[in-house]
Amino acid sequence: MATTESIKKAYIDYVLTQGEEPKSVYIFAKKNKITEAEFYTHFGSFKALEQSIWAGIAEKTLTEIKGQEIWAQYSARERALSFFYAFFELLKQQRSFAVYCLDKQPKGITTPVVFAELRTVFENFCIEILNEGLESGELSDRKFFSKRYKDALWVQMGFILHFWINDSSAGFEKTRVRSTARHVPS
Repeated sequence: MATTESIKKAYIDYVLTQGEEPKSVYIFAKKNKITEAEFYTHFGSFKALEQSIWAGIAEKTLTEIKGQEIWAQYSARERALSFFYAFFELLKQQRSFAVYCLDKQPKGITTPVVFAELRTVFENFCIEILNEGLESGELSDRKFFSKRYKDALWVQMGFILHFWINDSSAGFEKTRVRSTARHVPS
């Protein structure tokens, strides 16, 4: 019986060994000894599968950082930095897949389709920490800008991701320093 995680792993393995997405769900399912129906029970398309993989990394990040004892003591800024750091540490384990996904996305200033679910997870997290920051007074409530803080953090995520993808330093050390140097708008 196929699971969401087994299908994700099989898909990542396929695209990284073949250099492209499968020609069809049928071919992918047959190669992985599952039925098309099993695939479609979990995902409606390969695009949806890729989106789920990215969102899953963000969800795992949130589970890990929120489970730390120190989490309750963090300010909004520290929580945002914690997310960025932990997200890229987890993403490092899937770097080849991340590069594969980003290489096939159209270039431009719009958010790549593959990030649709990731963006939702990330923005919900941002709204949560920003509201806490506004309530505590750590962040200033600015009439027109407060509602856009989450968008600024999403842009920050994009900048860090772009830098990380192009970072050729050992252990991606340059990205680590840059991502921890950034902060939540105050």
